[in-house]
Amino acid sequence: DVQLQASGGGLVQPGGSLRLSCLASGFTFGNYDMSWVRQAPGKGSERVSRINSGGRTYYAGSVKGRFTISRDNAKNTLYLQMNNLKPEDSAVYYCETEIETTVRGQGTLVTVSS
Repeated sequence: DVQLQASGGGLVQPGGSLRLSCLASGFTFGNYDMSWVRQAPGKGSERVSRINSGGRTYYAGSVKGRFTISRDNAKNTLYLQMNNLKPEDSAVYYCETEIETTVRGQGTLVTVSS
């Protein structure tokens, strides 16, 4: 069974930082591109960042320069370091991959508020 479990969310003040983690299992993690997507209440999903199997990264314009995606293939874990957080970053964050179909794990809630 392919499983993705995100963690690390929470309540943080504007300008603060959080580090999200996603533990993967059930597939050869290092062979697959991985993404972080987010969904705010009442809004559609937004792909925040992506890292391919070779380590090449992509960032949405809204987070470029503030967020850093990385992966540790030995630990089957995907990370998202989020700095200088803004209220508009508040959302449920999911990790996602494509194995024949899109697989999205359980999300973690990030709330940026003073």
